[in-house]
Amino acid sequence: MTQPRIAPSILSADFSRLGEEVTKVIAAGADLIHFDVMDNHYVPNLTIGPMVCEAIKPYATVPIDVHLMVRPVDRIVPNFVRAGANIITFHPEASDHVDRTLGLIRDHGCQAGLVFNPATPLDYLDYVLDKVDMVLLMSVNPGFGGQSFIPAILDKARAARAKLDAYKDKTGRHIHLEIDGGVKVENIGEIAAAGVDTFVAGSAVFGHADYAEVIRQMKSEIAAATA
Repeated sequence: MTQPRIAPSILSADFSRLGEEVTKVIAAGADLIHFDVMDNHYVPNLTIGPMVCEAIKPYATVPIDVHLMVRPVDRIVPNFVRAGANIITFHPEASDHVDRTLGLIRDHGCQAGLVFNPATPLDYLDYVLDKVDMVLLMSVNPGFGGQSFIPAILDKARAARAKLDAYKDKTGRHIHLEIDGGVKVENIGEIAAAGVDTFVAGSAVFGHADYAEVIRQMKSEIAAATA
């Protein structure tokens, strides 16, 4: 298994001191900063945009992982590239041309990925794996933080990992598998055992008094489950 990555979602951070929160969570062992973008059209919530990404960039000594929950996608991609995003993922249903959008993100120098809602089939991957750097599985319905993990996503994770491993066997290229929604110390080992290597955690990290301790516990659970 590739080295696991913890990606705290700043959706659950203290917005009045985001720069400090980013610095603190990276010092605590975060491997990525997960940045949730919602437009109140594709999902029923409105969050943050490129200006906030640009504002936290000086504090982010790890990659910024931007998850676009917006429609349309292509218009906003260059803005996030300029703002400092390193990884940009989007929902295939929100793009008129999935292959073109993946190419746009990569042509701008970012890693690209597709996001699958709980009921969205993995079929979108079949003809675009050459342009995909990460697959993100939503283990809640997108729009709000703090939701409970949907257990059926474990089967989907195993199916996705099998698909990505088959591609790696043919090409030698590893594609990361990320999960977002309801991830916590109590279930992260089970999720890792299903083949996930990148873990978005919002309230489980930012709702804890000691960021370093909860990230340490998460990585310990992952190591135990994948040994």
